[in-house]
Amino acid sequence: MAKVTKPEVDVVVVGLGWAGSLMSIELAMAGLTVRALERGGDRGYEEFAYPKPADEYAYAVRNKVMATPAEAAVTVRYNMRETALPTRKWGAFAPGTGVGGSGLHWTAVLIRPTPTDLKLKTYADEAYKPGILQEDMRIMDFPFTWDEIEPYYTKFEHICGQSGKTGNLRGQIMEGGDPFEGPRSEPYPLPALEDTLNSSMFAEVTKKMGYHPFPNPSACVSRAWTNPYGNQIAPCNYCGYCSKYPCLNYSKASPQTAVMDALKRMDNFSYEVHANVLKVELHDDKKTAKGVIYMDADGNECFQPAKIVVLSSFQFCNVRLMLLSGIGKPYNPITEEGVIGRNYAFLSNGGSTLFFKDKNFNPFATAGATGQMFNDISPGNFDGPALGFIGGAKIHSSQATGTPISTSLPKGTPAWGTGWKEGMEEWYGHSMKISITTTCQSYRDIYLDLDPNYKDEYGYPLLRMTFDWKQNELKLQQYLKGIVGNITKELNPDSYSESFLPMDAHFDLTKYVSTHNVGGAVMGDNPKTSALNKFLQSWDVHNVFVPGGNAFPQNFQANPTDTIGAITLMAAQAIKDQYLKNPGPLVQA
Repeated sequence: MAKVTKPEVDVVVVGLGWAGSLMSIELAMAGLTVRALERGGDRGYEEFAYPKPADEYAYAVRNKVMATPAEAAVTVRYNMRETALPTRKWGAFAPGTGVGGSGLHWTAVLIRPTPTDLKLKTYADEAYKPGILQEDMRIMDFPFTWDEIEPYYTKFEHICGQSGKTGNLRGQIMEGGDPFEGPRSEPYPLPALEDTLNSSMFAEVTKKMGYHPFPNPSACVSRAWTNPYGNQIAPCNYCGYCSKYPCLNYSKASPQTAVMDALKRMDNFSYEVHANVLKVELHDDKKTAKGVIYMDADGNECFQPAKIVVLSSFQFCNVRLMLLSGIGKPYNPITEEGVIGRNYAFLSNGGSTLFFKDKNFNPFATAGATGQMFNDISPGNFDGPALGFIGGAKIHSSQATGTPISTSLPKGTPAWGTGWKEGMEEWYGHSMKISITTTCQSYRDIYLDLDPNYKDEYGYPLLRMTFDWKQNELKLQQYLKGIVGNITKELNPDSYSESFLPMDAHFDLTKYVSTHNVGGAVMGDNPKTSALNKFLQSWDVHNVFVPGGNAFPQNFQANPTDTIGAITLMAAQAIKDQYLKNPGPLVQA
């Protein structure tokens, strides 16, 4: 096996999804030489765009654009007393791989958290009496104000061509938008996607019930859009192949459509695929990094020297690389010392499927982000303290694609054979969903570390995930079940089925929930409880920056991509404006 030292660059970027592509183009535009390393292959539009057909079995069942468990396995257990076992098939989540990462197969709901979501610890301390919340809960504030981060939400949303309806423009509440959103400095770049029948029904009923529905904020663009990098994104044609699929029509914002075409034209940027980064190499004093070690496509061990290291791969991968590289002290759930691995959080979903004999929802005419939602049941917008839990959910009706394998059928319908075909003939196109996407808090004994038993093909330990549902999240599920049940009754379907977690539920790794994994290397104000400062810079190794969902101290009910984009752009700006002039810690501990 050859050992190869590459020419030094200003910046090496590990992972070329949303965070990696944004960091790459912003730093390359500042004149730095940027080299990106991507574990998976290249993914250009010639692979999946028209006239290539959408293939439900390949993409939605066989996970064609996701990493395989062999490439990215984690081991999983419920608690510290158990021995974790490795994932052998993706179920609850499915990380991406290749250029574009998870930004290639995402559903494209592009929604901001609320100001309360970003300052959840402050809200909890003010609203909850001692003893109401679980003692082992470890929620934290994000280390920036709404006014600090808002311009970067705006910038990312213009990069994506966000479509939707403004709810709060510079403090003025706008009819038809989300009245609970934080003040926007600018309106949505584009109007909302068109409503489908299910979302119109949902919006009409929930508005009568006193809620405040608004169109799902979308990165499937409703009109042709040219973004600030000069990339053109085509208007959505409502083909329905969004979640788990690359977009067939160049209409969904992704690293490919929104960033890479402009980035590839820059002479000071380059990237290498099938480059599996194994660790960050530190100088002897352990205070700065000198580059990364990776295996290339030919099996050579390579060293890529760089003045700045950006870890921008999937959340699990970023945390594992920090642990393998000795960047920050590993978290100990017994003593609560250390920071790498703490505050891991996932989320739960659920809802109801409603069947109507006399309504045809035409499920082939849709987009991943088509639908209506309301944010009334999020922290601070309802009386969570009186109910004995913290958190909330976005409640929405979003029309899924009309692919047959994923079509919901009434209970009792056979799963295959003649009975399944008869059920499809009778009920295809006659159902709609009311869904929840919930918050998930962080806890003392929910964390990530290196597994002592299982290793990858290079002999490095796999990442171990210790996670199970807590009573706070299960209470939230039961409360939401009542709300969704009331909406269902108002809609008066012929029949319906429900899917909510019971109070004795354990985490089920086998059933897909989302790929909204967060935490493990979180941002904060205190280096004793956080791995990164507000600019995603390691407290311990100042030339290492770690953008991604790993930075979230807990999970909010909004999808994470808008916030990942915003914090990445804020970090890139701080590198350009401050770090390059005076390399060192950007925030004093």
